[in-house]
Parts: sequence; C-alpha cells; structure tokens
Amino acid sequence: MLASHMASDLVSIIVAATYLASFLKIHKNSLQNDTQYFGAIVGRVVNRIGGAQFTLNGVHYKLDANEKPNMLHGGRKGFSLLTWNVEKYVKDRANPFIVLSYYSHDGEEGFPGNLLVRVTYALLEPYKLSVIMEAEALNKATPVNLAQHSYWNLGGHNSGDVLSDTVQIFGLHYTPANNQLIPTGEILPVKGTPYDFLKPHKIQSQMKGLPRGGAPSGYNVNYALDEGLDHKLKLAAIAYSKKTGIGMMISTSAPGLQFYTANYLNVTGKGGYVYQSHAAYCFETQGFPDAVNHPNFPSTIVNPGDLYVHNICPDLNQQINETHFHVKHCSVTLTIT
Repeated sequence: MLASHMASDLVSIIVAATYLASFLKIHKNSLQNDTQYFGAIVGRVVNRIGGAQFTLNGVHYKLDANEKPNMLHGGRKGFSLLTWNVEKYVKDRANPFIVLSYYSHDGEEGFPGNLLVRVTYALLEPYKLSVIMEAEALNKATPVNLAQHSYWNLGGHNSGDVLSDTVQIFGLHYTPANNQLIPTGEILPVKGTPYDFLKPHKIQSQMKGLPRGGAPSGYNVNYALDEGLDHKLKLAAIAYSKKTGIGMMISTSAPGLQFYTANYLNVTGKGGYVYQSHAAYCFETQGFPDAVNHPNFPSTIVNPGDLYVHNICPDLNQQINETHFHVKHCSVTLTIT
C-alpha cells in the first residue's frame, strides 16, 4: 500500500514479502512453512488455541498443533496459505473492490462443519481501505475468528524500526497470557501497566516496563476494545510516524485487537530489504484469543444460519500529527452489485 507523505511523495508503508510472482518462484518450496502471515486473511481461527483443542456441544475436537502444543492462526494449512476464488472484481468505478471466497470443509485442520467464507476489499477513498470478512456455518456450530494480518511501517517499509512511532489504542483492558501466549482467562485494566496506550505514547517509551525473557522484547498482546461487544464500527487504534508525517486510524467491528510489534521478524522483503525485529507493527482486530476455552470471553462460535461479519477499516488520515490525534470513526458505505 502506498501513502502520500508531507512532501507529496509516495511511500510504501506495507512491510511484505517480495512481490507475488517472484515470491512464488523463489519460495515455492518453503511457502507452507511461512510464519509471518504477511498481509494475509488468517483463519478459521486467528491467534492461538491452547492445547490445540476445545469442546463444543459435548464433542471434543483436536486441532492441528502447528505451534506445539497449541494451534496458531488456523494450523499448518490455515486460510493464509490457501487459494481463494475471485467471485467479483470491479476496478472501473469510484470505489473499486474485489470479493474473494473460500469453502472450508468439515474437519479441515480439525475444525467442525462446512464453512463458506467471503472477504471484500474495497477502496473507499484514496487512502481509506475497507475489509469486510464474512463467514456462514453451513451444517455445524464452529468457532470463527478471522483477521487481516498486515504489517505497517508508516515511515516506509525500508525505514528501519517503528519504535519511535506514536500509538494510541482504545482499550481499557487487556488479556494477559502465559509464556506460550495463551490467555490466562483474566481481563485486566491497562492503567498503570506498560500496555496503557489510552493516551498517545511512543512505542519505545512504553516497552521499558515490559517483562524481560528469552524472547525479543516487544508487544504481542490482545486488547479488549472499548464498546467492543456492540459489533458496530468503532475506532480501535491510531498510529503516527514522524519520519514521514503519515498517520493512520484503524476502525473495526471486532471486540479485540492484537498489537504486535513484529518481534520475530528476520526476513528478506520487498526490493531485497531485510526486515528485522520491530520493523513494523500489526493491528490484528479479532475476537479474543483462545475464546473457545474461556467462557468469560466474547463467544467466537457461529451456529448454522448465523452470519459472522468482521469489518476493519485502515484510514491514512492526514490530520493526525505528533501532538494532535484527530479522532473520528470510519464509515463504510459500500454496495456490491
């Protein structure tokens, strides 16, 4: 994705693998081992499921434990690595869009039931994107928790780390996790912790208080968004880079947001640039991780006849600057015909 910065130049702000044709040619043997999920739709369930198992309606399900002993991002052959169908593509109009679909069969990666999934990408304005994820359970109740997994560097994809960027996250609470990043089941206030971004802060200024361990320091935490259970589009996060003057707002209908500062990146990307730890951040709007094993979390179960809908709207807003975060909600008005 390109954005215009204060000097009116175009800046590539998506951290990604090499462009698709060369990526497939070079990495065809290692594609199934991808662990970055650059720009992908992740599912059937994003994030982690503890022990790669859950019980639903009296039936115990064992899942693909691709991050043993847990499941991560839908398993070894999650939605991010599969071929989707193009149902519709319209480019010659004010709001170009593409509709993708995938049919997930009963038992895929261990999940119950047949599931029909559709994702619509639409450009609402020159710098406002709408992503609408929908899923319909066809014959059995099943967990569904989709996410759009883009990596953002508002200073430019090859500008180094993002730790000097300013971030604001509209979540009064977070869900603490163990050393395997499986939630404990608690929902705790962010106030007085390094997870408090209720007011804008530079990322590096907050990281100083994070627990130290063997893993690279950084954020990989789920926030319970304010007013997150009404399924309406609301502002979830704002980010700003002083390097370019580019600001971004993320609005979503999901109840949670995983803030991830790319702690494990070490990969060659666009133009041969090597992305290292903290070269980007992800705002993965989602249901809570491991919700199938925590009855106190918002449910991610979709029953036959129900429609799962998850909207996310990244808006590259030119009114955001280092001292003034202009708050507004992203409105999605899109008719697919």
